[in-house]
Amino acid sequence: MLKSLKEIKISGKEVLPLIEGGKGISVTKGLSSGAWAAAGGVGTVSCVNPDFYDADGNIVPHLYKGKTRVARHEELIDFAVKGSLTQIREAYERASGEGRIHINILWEMGGAQRVLHEVLEKTRGLVHGVTCGAGMPYKLGEIAAKYGVHYYPIVSSGRAFNALWRRAYKKFAEWLGGVVYEDPWKAGGHNGLSNSEHPLQPEDPYPRVVALRKQMNAVGLQHVPIIMAGGVWHIRDFEYWLDNEEIGLISFQFGTRPLLTKESPISEAWKKRLMTLEPGDVRLHNHSPTGFYSSAIHNPFLQELDERVERQVLFSEEANDVRDVAFSLGARKRDVFLTDADRSLVEGWIDNGFTENMVTPDHSLIFVTPDKKAEIHKDQADCMGCLSQCKFSNWSDKEGNSTGRKADPRSFCIQKTLMDVSHSDDIENNLVFSGHGAYRFSQDPFYSNGFVPTVKELVDRIMTGD
Repeated sequence: MLKSLKEIKISGKEVLPLIEGGKGISVTKGLSSGAWAAAGGVGTVSCVNPDFYDADGNIVPHLYKGKTRVARHEELIDFAVKGSLTQIREAYERASGEGRIHINILWEMGGAQRVLHEVLEKTRGLVHGVTCGAGMPYKLGEIAAKYGVHYYPIVSSGRAFNALWRRAYKKFAEWLGGVVYEDPWKAGGHNGLSNSEHPLQPEDPYPRVVALRKQMNAVGLQHVPIIMAGGVWHIRDFEYWLDNEEIGLISFQFGTRPLLTKESPISEAWKKRLMTLEPGDVRLHNHSPTGFYSSAIHNPFLQELDERVERQVLFSEEANDVRDVAFSLGARKRDVFLTDADRSLVEGWIDNGFTENMVTPDHSLIFVTPDKKAEIHKDQADCMGCLSQCKFSNWSDKEGNSTGRKADPRSFCIQKTLMDVSHSDDIENNLVFSGHGAYRFSQDPFYSNGFVPTVKELVDRIMTGD
C-alpha cells in the first residue's frame, strides 16, 4: 500500500504536496489553476502572454500596432500585465480560499522584471508564490520579498541552486518557499541542460535531488521543500522518496497531466493528440530562439526545422585551400567560396526547389524555398521582443536592443507559434511543448475510452498513487 501523502506547508499554508506546473502563452489559466487550488493543491497561473477579455467575454487578440520593436515591446508588456491580472483574479475566485495560488514567469522573458513588479503590486493578497526558471533569476528573491510572497526558483542541479543562494537568495531566505528540481531530460518546454550534460544521456534524478538536498541542508534549509518536476506521472513511482531522510520534505509538480482535463484551455485537437502519443514522440531539440534545449511533440513544424539545418554548408569570404569553389550570394551576386562537395549538395537542393540561401551567424548558408524565406523575414521584422534576447531576431532588451549578432534563420518566432497553437486547432504546423511522459496518456487505464477528467478527479486520482 502506498505511503500516505502528507500535507506540507507551502507559501504559508498546509496543502496537498501537488503543484500544477506553469505553462505559458495561455495554457495555465485561471480556470484550471483555480480548480487545482480548490482541490487542495497549488494552482499556477502563467504570466507569459496570458489571455484577457473584452466586455463580452471574448479573448482580445494580441495585435501589435507599434512601428518599431521597442514600441511593440511596450505593447507586449502591457498585454502581459492585463492578462496576468485577469487570470490571477479568476484563479483566486475559483479557489474559494482553498489551496494556494502561485504565478509562473520566465526569467528570460522580455520585460520579465517589469511584469513581475507590476503584477505583484496589483494582486496583493491574491498571489502566494512565484515560480521562476528559464535562466538564473538572481533578482527573484529580492522582488518576491518586496511584496511579501514566497519564491520558488527552478533549477536542474544542486550547483545551480548553490550559485543562486550564494549570490542572492541567502539575503532573502525567509521568503524561499521551495526549490523546484526540474529534470532536464524529461520535463516539457525549455530544459536546463548544462554544457557538460548530454541531451541523449539522461541521468537518474534521485542522486541529483539528493545532492540538491545536501546543498540546501548545508545552509540551514532543511525545512524548505524540494519540488520534483519533470517526468512525474504516478506518485507510486516515487514512493521510496517519501519519508526519506536523503530527500527530506518533498512535493511534486505536474505539468503534462493537467493538459488533459476538462478545465484545460488547450484545443480538442491537442487533447486528442496527447491520447495517441507513443514513446519517442516527444523529443529534445535545440532550435529554440532562447538558446535552450526544449521538449516538444515531434511534428511537421519541428521536422521542417530539422531539415532546414541539414541543408546547410559553411562558406569562406575568400578562396583558400579548403573552400575554393565560387558561389554567388544575394542580389548583388557577391561571391563566397564552398568546397566542391558542398557545391554539389547546394545544386541538388536548388534543383529540389530550395532556391533561396540565407546567411547564419556561424558563417554558413541554409537553403529554403522562396515562401519560407519570405515567412522568416516577415517574422523577424514583426519581432516584439518577447525574450530578453532572441537569436532568431537578434532582439535584446538590454541597451541598444541588439544581441550584436546576425539574426539566425535556423530558428523561429516562438511568440507567434505558441500563441497560434494555444488559440487554434493547428498542432501540426506549430511548436507543441510536452513532457516526455505524455505517451502514458495512451497507456494509463485512467484515460481509457477517451476519458477526460476534471481537475478534481485528476487530483483525487494522483493522491491514490496513480
